[in-house]
This record gives sequence, structure tokens and C-alpha cells, in this order.
Amino acid sequence: MSASLNGRRRVVITGLGAVTPLGNDVESSWQNLLAGESGAGPITHFDSSDFHVHFACELKEFDPAQWLDRKQARRMDRFAQIVVAAARQAEADSGIDIDKEGDRIGASVATGIGGLQSYQDCYDTLLQKGPTRVNPFAIPCIIPNMGAGWVSMELGTRGPLASQCTACAASNMAIGDGTDQIRLGRADIMLCGGTEAAINEVGIAGFGAMRALSRRNDDPKRASRPFDGERDGFVMGEAGGIVVLEELEHAKARGAKIYAEVAGYGLSSDATHVTEPDPTGENPARAMRNAFRDAGIDPAEVDYINAHGTSTPLGDASETRVIKMALGEESARKTPISSTKGATGHCLGAAGAIEAIFSLLAIRDGKLPPTINHEVEDPECDLDYIPNESRDADVRVAVSNSFGFGGHNASIVFKRLDD
Repeated sequence: MSASLNGRRRVVITGLGAVTPLGNDVESSWQNLLAGESGAGPITHFDSSDFHVHFACELKEFDPAQWLDRKQARRMDRFAQIVVAAARQAEADSGIDIDKEGDRIGASVATGIGGLQSYQDCYDTLLQKGPTRVNPFAIPCIIPNMGAGWVSMELGTRGPLASQCTACAASNMAIGDGTDQIRLGRADIMLCGGTEAAINEVGIAGFGAMRALSRRNDDPKRASRPFDGERDGFVMGEAGGIVVLEELEHAKARGAKIYAEVAGYGLSSDATHVTEPDPTGENPARAMRNAFRDAGIDPAEVDYINAHGTSTPLGDASETRVIKMALGEESARKTPISSTKGATGHCLGAAGAIEAIFSLLAIRDGKLPPTINHEVEDPECDLDYIPNESRDADVRVAVSNSFGFGGHNASIVFKRLDD
């Protein structure tokens, strides 16, 4: 088959980079995920003793100085530091030459919240010391687009530059939008993904007030339990993930290794509620069907779904219905599904990026990551969630779902490149 599919340029993935609660690179994160490890533990970023929730999925021993000049790092919020680290990993993994081709290389980097720690620091300084003492870099640290901005500035990409801020669907949209930039001929390579660093007083207090967070303070590692009958909320995570997207013929010409093809991308909106999922399931199911149509696949061809699966009572039951509607009852029951948020927690705007990476590695290695902490059956969640242990499988087509507050729905289809 040629590089043109239905008259459009084909897009493949040639590089991966990640910093997650399971490891500060892709391979350690993946191996710990397959082993059923949890990234949860006591909060160390601040004193949480007065809060309802005392645990989260923090990064472990992440040092931005490994990836950034120390002076530059001080000008950046943590969410930007994390994604620059992931982008440098992805750049190295792909072998692209940004100095040579920067005009045709872009970046599409998402976040759900942006520089929340810098916002809090700015407000605290304003109250305690007055307006003249506010950090002059406060606004550039806070605004959500600066994850993308710093990736471009640090790596030297000079093509299209975009930032999505669509809650927990943001990273999937960043990858989908980057795919479209290449399909339309506006770029040959795009660095796409997302980042989040919201484990601070405002983040934990805000999500805690919504009662969105698990309160299993006595057992953090078993707190995130997607699709389990005793789930009580998600565990906050922080992470950054980047995938290098590349036009197929461009990748072949330079002898790049190819993880898979971005075969399809689908969107929809719930238009229902500020936080709760569409109770009918029809709208997120439409995003999945749109992705299948874009990819030119039948639902029965799906070998694995990396679910949004946040470990909330409403969300997981809703996604089970959504998958049945999108695939049909018979195919849904035959399709292995896992939520890797049991291990990573919910990394908000970064979730789709790291889950895309896990989906791609499932294709590469023929390994399905488990849904850890799945112990109690829920009659509303009655599909195959790959409970607790990874599984060998031949994965040709993988789907990654992301659904965000405000009704944002995004689904991506990855396909092994067989031709």
C-alpha cells in the first residue's frame, strides 16, 4: 500500500518519551506497569495533614536538571519541566534531526490545567508580600500553552505549534490534531502529547471538594481500582508523555523504526454536564465509532482497548456502556480492556499521552497491561478488564479512549504497520 490512504498522507509513530509515576522513562514505566506495580504513595510535595486525601501518584526522584539548564528550569512550572524531559527522550528515540528539518517539525502539547503550582505561588506571594514581589515569570509559568512553548523553544521545532486544554481528553486531541497537521501537509513530523503537575494544595483541595478523589488513606496502592465494585474515586497523578508522529514515506526514507500507524481519530461532545458523563453513553460511543470510521476498520478488528477508566463510580460504569455501544455487545465481550490508571493514577491532561504510549507498546511487545486492584465484581462493569496480571496477545489494532470534564470525548486507533 502506498503512503496515501484514501487520498491522504499516512502518519506513523517513530519515537516515544515519558516521565510517569512508574518511572522516569518509557521502558521502566512499561516494565513496572506490566509487573502490576502502583505509583501511589504519601504526598511529599506539601503537608497534606489538614486535607481529606493524603496520597497521590507522584513522580519518583525526577530531576529537571537532567534535561534542562538550571536557570531555564527556574523559569518554568513543573508541568513544563516534565514535558520537556519527555520530549527530549522522544527526540532521541526517534533519531530525528530537528536542527536540519525544524521548519517541517511541529509540536502539539496538551494540559488539562497548566501551571497550577505557579498560580498558587503567585497568589501566596501577592497576599503575603504584595504585588511588587510577584515573580515576573509568573504568567508565563501559569498559562497552559507554555508546555508546548517550552518544547518548541528547547528542542527548536519551528513548524506548527499548538496547545490543547480540554481536560482529560487533551492529550488524545493533541495527538489527533498533530496527525491532521501531517495529513494536511503542514508538517512532516509532530511532537505530540501532554503533561500535568497538579499535586499541590489547590489541586488536591479542589478535586477533593468535588469528592472525585479516593479517600483510601490507609491503603494508597490499592486506592485506584478501575471497574472494581468498591471503587470510590481516582488518585491524582502527574506525568508527561510525548510521541513523535511522522509521515510514513518520510520515516521510511530515513530508515526509522516504526511503532505503529495512527490509523484513526474520533471526537464528539456530550453537551450534558460539567463533570458527569453522558448518561446515555451515545456521545462518547460516537467518538469511538468516528475513530473506527476514520481508520477504516470494523469494531471486531479491535484487539485491545486502553480505557479512560478513572476509578470513579459513574465514569467506569458509563464507559462500559460506551464500549458495548461502540463495538456491539458481542465484540465488546471478546475484546480485552484495561485501565492503566490503576497503576499511574489519573494524570489528567497527560493521561492520554502516556496511555497512547502504553497502547503502542502493547502492539510492539504483544503484552496487554493489567487493570490492577480489580478484586470485586460490579454488575455494571462486566467486560474483560485484564484483572491484576498482564497477558500475552497478538495486538494489531489498539484503541485509546479519553473523556474529559465538560463533555470532551476523543478516541484514537493505532494499527500495526503490516504494509
